[in-house]
Amino acid sequence: MKVAILMGSLNDAPKMEAAAEMLDRFGVGHVTEVMSAHRTPAAVAEFASGARDAGFAAVICGAGMAAHLAGVVAAHTTLPVIGVPLSGGLADGLDALLSTVQMPKGIPVATVAVNGAANAAVLATEIMAVNDEQLAARLAEFRAAGAR
Repeated sequence: MKVAILMGSLNDAPKMEAAAEMLDRFGVGHVTEVMSAHRTPAAVAEFASGARDAGFAAVICGAGMAAHLAGVVAAHTTLPVIGVPLSGGLADGLDALLSTVQMPKGIPVATVAVNGAANAAVLATEIMAVNDEQLAARLAEFRAAGAR
């Protein structure tokens, strides 16, 4: 199993690096893609619709301002989707936070803090560890060491 890390723009990469770094720390495979809910909506829908068959266990989506990427992905998959609202714009991430957390009933997006890519990766790992004792042990060690 692996995790998809999606971001709306290549400019988001520095804020989303922490997700890949944390997944590497746990030995979780991942793929990073840049795709926009607004500029490439068909590509987002196609990726999300095929994510389960492609072997993904969860999808982490980072986006700023209108932040619709996680919601669009969640609309096209039954995999867990974790939204990372990114800072920037007029409200410096508050707008992205509200857009990410306010999903309609039946289409949830787990949401972490603004620029919380590392926690998104930890949450994805926790979800996968439900059925993976080795991953659960790595998480326990991480927590015992102070979760840093």
